[in-house]
Amino acid sequence: MAYDIPQIQVFSNATWILLLSGVVYGFVRLTSRPKWPKTAPKFLKTEDWPVLGALRFFSDRRNFVLHGTSQAESNNFSFYFGKHQLVGMGGQDARKAFFESKELSMSEGYAVFLVGTPDLPTDFENHFNKWFNRSMMALMRRENFVKNLDRMVADTRAALERIEESGEGIMDPFDHVYRAVYQLTMRTVGANEIADSPAELTETLHLFEIIERASSPVRIIFPWLPTPEHLYKMWAGWRLYVKMNKIVDARRKEGRVEDDALQFLLDGEGGGDVVWILSFVIGALYAGQVNTGVNAAWMLVYLAATPEWYKRVQDEVDAALNKHRVSADQSPVDILALLTVDDWESEFPMLDLCSRETIRLQMAGTAIRKNIGGKDVPIGKSGEVIPKDGFAVYLLDDIHFDPEIYSNPHEFDPGRYLPDRAEDKKVPLAYLGWGAGRHPCLGMKFAKLEATIIGVLFTAMYDYSLQDVQGQAMPKPPPMDRDRHSSKKPDTPMRLKFERRGHASA
Repeated sequence: MAYDIPQIQVFSNATWILLLSGVVYGFVRLTSRPKWPKTAPKFLKTEDWPVLGALRFFSDRRNFVLHGTSQAESNNFSFYFGKHQLVGMGGQDARKAFFESKELSMSEGYAVFLVGTPDLPTDFENHFNKWFNRSMMALMRRENFVKNLDRMVADTRAALERIEESGEGIMDPFDHVYRAVYQLTMRTVGANEIADSPAELTETLHLFEIIERASSPVRIIFPWLPTPEHLYKMWAGWRLYVKMNKIVDARRKEGRVEDDALQFLLDGEGGGDVVWILSFVIGALYAGQVNTGVNAAWMLVYLAATPEWYKRVQDEVDAALNKHRVSADQSPVDILALLTVDDWESEFPMLDLCSRETIRLQMAGTAIRKNIGGKDVPIGKSGEVIPKDGFAVYLLDDIHFDPEIYSNPHEFDPGRYLPDRAEDKKVPLAYLGWGAGRHPCLGMKFAKLEATIIGVLFTAMYDYSLQDVQGQAMPKPPPMDRDRHSSKKPDTPMRLKFERRGHASA
């Protein structure tokens, strides 16, 4: 026993030394940050918190970026968020560099700061992104629009008639239109089994919204920390995986082949990996639903509150109905069901202008890119750079709400895009609603088709007006909170009162 005590003491001392070393190492890892290159933009020191960085980037993003750009002659500034290096950018030269640099990755930027996932190995990330983009481009081919067009029109008609059958003549566009867009999107990038089932649509939309809302500043700063939001997100992702896997297993057991996106992915280069397929579906839904689902609802709200453009769009829809009518007993929806993709894309230019303006008004927050080029990226002719592995941040309001480009920028005015005004053509990259430069929106034509089908069918079938939840007329929608990070449903509830138009019997 006399020899045991020193051994225990030695062991105890060694253990404490190891533990202390681990704590010190962890503290250093936690608090150390990459150094800024000498040519990085001015560092916004007044906003920086030790370890955490500039927290106002998450809590008050728009004002934070406006403040940062105002502090530097170049309109560019540097800051940390956790250990991440970010460069806020402003002005035309910076905007060009942001959207046209091949070294800046959109998907990796959003993966960290919007979805809240940790950085993945670049090779894996690039491989998945290339597969995702190839698959998306294949699904967005014109022949797929032609193939799905009848179902999209029928889905929209059925959704509107279900609302009408409630007998109230009142709808919440940010619920009903949002759900209609979800069905159309699931029809195009997901599975027919879900798109055909109201119950499955409701459940999967709920799970998707859990994932969509799970972004947390804590997870961005400490990506290894299992926050409650992250655990809830993982649970929702698992539920979606189980559901998708059951659909895949049922098809394989039954030898059943569907004509949908899921089948395309099962038969494609991914080899039917359900994890990759689910990642694709969630990514495609995120790109489409968060924007188109909200913007299609806002477009109807703006039309209901703007008599001039309400009349223009209604006249345009009626003209198309008269043009394509082949018999007196056809209802408007019967006529619209016969339109081709070319008809949908070419015969509603006024509605397209309204959609364009809605996107400008509702496109909030910042665009984010990650520098994956392996070296610093120059910011135009400023002499400044975005550091290797750093992130670039561009506030969309910098151009979309510039009064020198867009007159009365807070007003809904689709006429600003007409040839005699062409405000979006005053300077390069003046309109970013459908992506720009090296990052155009892959789903632009599909998103436009969704919004057009919903807008045209609703206008053809109903007269409608804007109300508050008490049933009082609203002359215009409430102002939008510009500090939001992305398109969102409004904080103030609104309703559309509607009734069948005289020519719109089913």
